[in-house]
Amino acid sequence: MVTRRSLLAASILGGVLAPFDSPAQAEESSSGPVKMIVSFPAGGSTDVIIRAIAAKMQSDLGRPVVVENRAGASGMLAAGYVAKADPDGLTLLAATSSLASNPALFKSMPFDTVNDLQPLSLIFRTPLVLVVNPDLPVASVRELIVLLKQKPGELHYGHGGPGSAIHLAAELFQVMTDTKMTGVTYRGAPIAVNDLIGGRVQLMFADGGSVMGQIDARRVRALAVGSRERLPVLPNVPTIAESGVPGFDAEGWTLVCAPAATPQEIIGRLARDIQAAAEIAEVRALIVKLGMLPTKSPGPPELKAFLTAEIDRWGKLIERSGAAKSL
Repeated sequence: MVTRRSLLAASILGGVLAPFDSPAQAEESSSGPVKMIVSFPAGGSTDVIIRAIAAKMQSDLGRPVVVENRAGASGMLAAGYVAKADPDGLTLLAATSSLASNPALFKSMPFDTVNDLQPLSLIFRTPLVLVVNPDLPVASVRELIVLLKQKPGELHYGHGGPGSAIHLAAELFQVMTDTKMTGVTYRGAPIAVNDLIGGRVQLMFADGGSVMGQIDARRVRALAVGSRERLPVLPNVPTIAESGVPGFDAEGWTLVCAPAATPQEIIGRLARDIQAAAEIAEVRALIVKLGMLPTKSPGPPELKAFLTAEIDRWGKLIERSGAAKSL
């Protein structure tokens, strides 16, 4: 029996899965383009990569993929918008790892991260580089730890907001080294990097893309990277785990989600198309050039488990460090 509901589902699937024969047909479609809502400002390294992926997705989906930046509230503006969007595959979220830390940082959220969003594809990982002002008298992680223990709370680190990857990496570093620093919040990592260069903060964790030029120009000094492996663009910079803090592992990530109620057929198609776009050679080269690490994404069910585990992992750190008390 053909029901109204089955016809509606068929029309949704047809709108997303079937390519258009021509750009004119795409413009005439009432369903419109796919919108990629990003939870961070335009112009940064992550935004550049998302736009490259969106451009590659267009040919597979047969319709425009429009990138729309909705930064603010630690990524919750963008995530909340997508969580409540129609589950038709036309509104997607590109989110950073703050998606996993927000549930522990904020008492009240307008959506449920696990139940209202379905991860589609993990696009890349963002190793974090521990950088210091060149005037700080340390040349290694071990020397930094000694200095921090001599001056508890006197050194200032910059970060781009509570729950950001660079904030939580600093919190993890303090917990694992039994040291104390004073955090300074900025409206974005680039502003924090500027103050690091100017000496108003002495150190910070930063994504490689935002500081590679500054490292090359010797405006900041790279002590170590927070990921489990070294960065291809910084082969001579050791990991923090190699530098006397065994087990240290802190990196950001970016994944794409859809509203949780999106039909599984659409989820599967979008996941394949996003990953295929991310694996194109020129996109992978761009990811590496900007200091990120390409990754082979697991499927949507495994990504759901990954997101749940990340929420638990960072939630425990936030509770232990007291990071939520600063909000």
